[in-house]
Order: sequence, then C-alpha cells, then structure tokens
Amino acid sequence: MKKLITLFLFGCIVLTGCRTPKSGTATSSIQKPITTIAFGSCSDQKRPQPLWDDIVAQKPDIWIWLGDNIYGDSESMDTLRAKYARQKSNPVYQQLRQSTPIIGVWDDHDYGVNDGGKEYPKRKESQQVMLDFLDVPTNSPLRTQEGAYSINTYGPNGQRVKVILLDGRYFRDPLKKENKQNVPDPSGDMLGETQWKWLEQQLTNSDADVHIIGCGIQFLPEEHIYEKWANFPTARQRFLDLISKTKPKGAMLISGDRHMAEVSKVSIPGLPYDLYDITSSGLTHVSAPHEEANRHRVGKMVTELNYGLITIDWNAKPLTATVRINGDNQTTYLTQEIKF
Repeated sequence: MKKLITLFLFGCIVLTGCRTPKSGTATSSIQKPITTIAFGSCSDQKRPQPLWDDIVAQKPDIWIWLGDNIYGDSESMDTLRAKYARQKSNPVYQQLRQSTPIIGVWDDHDYGVNDGGKEYPKRKESQQVMLDFLDVPTNSPLRTQEGAYSINTYGPNGQRVKVILLDGRYFRDPLKKENKQNVPDPSGDMLGETQWKWLEQQLTNSDADVHIIGCGIQFLPEEHIYEKWANFPTARQRFLDLISKTKPKGAMLISGDRHMAEVSKVSIPGLPYDLYDITSSGLTHVSAPHEEANRHRVGKMVTELNYGLITIDWNAKPLTATVRINGDNQTTYLTQEIKF
C-alpha cells in the first residue's frame, strides 16, 4: 500500500464557481503564470485509486476532471450524492483538494445514465449534485445556467491560460443506432445553440496565450464505434470550423471516456499549428490491450491506469507545451511536444 504524501496545506481555491456576471465563466485568483495542468477521467469510487499520490507529487497548478468522475448511473440524486461522497472521502484525493484548485465537467456515468444526452430526465438536478462535488459556491452563475460548461482563466497578460470545459451531455441529441451500434447522425447536435454561441464568444479575440478545451468524449477520432464527436459529424465539423475561424492562440483539446489514453492530431485550414486531442482515461480501470483504428493517432495507445499532465514552457520560442500520459509509480507512457 502506498504511503500517503504529507503536504503543507494552504487551503483549496475552487475556481469554477467564482462570481462573475457572465454565464459559464469563472475568474481566477491565480495571477502568477501557471505551468502544470493535470487532468483525468473515469474514476470508479468502488475501485482502488492508486494514482492520486502520483498526481499530488506533481504539484499541479490545476486539476481538471473530464467526466465519469464517479460511476453513478442513477436517476436518484441520493444515490449520486452518496457515490460522490465516497469519491470525495478518498484520503489522498483530499490532499489534492487541499493543495490544488479543482475544476471539471461530467461525462455520462456521473451525469446519471450511460451514453445519455438531453433525454435524461434528471439533468437539472444532477448538475447541482456535480457542482456540489466540485465545491462550487451556491451563488455561482454556474448554479443557474442550464448545462455544466464553464471557463476559467489563469495568469497575467502574456502568460494567460484559458480552460474551456464543454458540456457534451446536457444538450446533446440521442445517439443514432443501427444493429445496436452507434452510427453517424449528421442532423444531430452536441452543444445546443446557447453553448455554441458562448463558445464562439470565448474564442473570438481571446487574450489568452494558451486555450485548453476539454470535453468528456473524444473530439478527433472517427473510426471507433463508441461515443465521440464524430457520431455527430456536422457538429464536429462546426467545432473545427469555429477553431479555424477564431484562430485562438495555443489551442489544444483534452478528453476522456475511453478507458485508454492516446494522442490524436489534425491540421485545420487557417490555423498556424496542428490541433491535438489528448485523451486520458482511466484513473481506476482501463480496457484490455487491443488494436483500434484511429487515422489521427500520434504514437501508441496506452491501456494502463493513467492521467494527463501538461507542462507549459513560457520561455520557449515558439511557445511549447509538453503533454505526458503518466501512470502509477511516476511512470510515463507517452510524451508529446506541442509547438504553437
């Protein structure tokens, strides 16, 4: 059994729910440049959780939950609360809460139903339970908006990081299936018009130097049969076109859901750098090793317990972020350098 890491605790700063006049927006009390962002997904509250001490040891400036933060799968809010409480009571995760600001968004199992979208009848109630888990204040605008999308901005002008978390559940159309398998639905949407307009506002003329855009499911892969943005190809293309139109500086994508880790890459017309999607999943369980087509993949698939770690080198020319897929006992399985 791993030894718990002893830290000097200085009080958790929860940034998701800071007061702001704009829906979905939070302002940050971190004004110094941030260099290290850790993220992960798929944490089953019933299973052993061996990665938290590895994550704490990295001393990240932020931790980002990317969904399936618990395995709730219920329309009972009491059930969801009990499962979140079990996750939150993990003693090493508590150390992370004490030392690191925590933000996040949901995927399907913590939303309340596997593969669920806007048809889930308890989405409003479930949103409040998730915000409780993230310690979002009761007076936050995130409590009154529909959908769990949010933005957090960190650091001074010239070294500013904007984290945009998209809600791929609350407004998403039901999956289209044939022979019980997902098939593309060109008429379906992921975000809903209110969230689309909000996203465009966050990207247009943004003063951030790095934009980290997260969602519970993968943005770029197209071939596999599981949940992905490509199940709604019109919405996926709309997203990529929006990136091309707004040309945010230093954009990268992060995602979860898949019980494995990989890095995908595309080139977008008009964007002067490649766009990467870093998938990190899962924190407590992963798929068995297997082959899976992904023409956008860079490097290998990782089927070990993992979390993602982004390190920004503010002195590099061009600006550079190094992404690592890390595991237990300070293991690194995959490294990708991203130049903007």
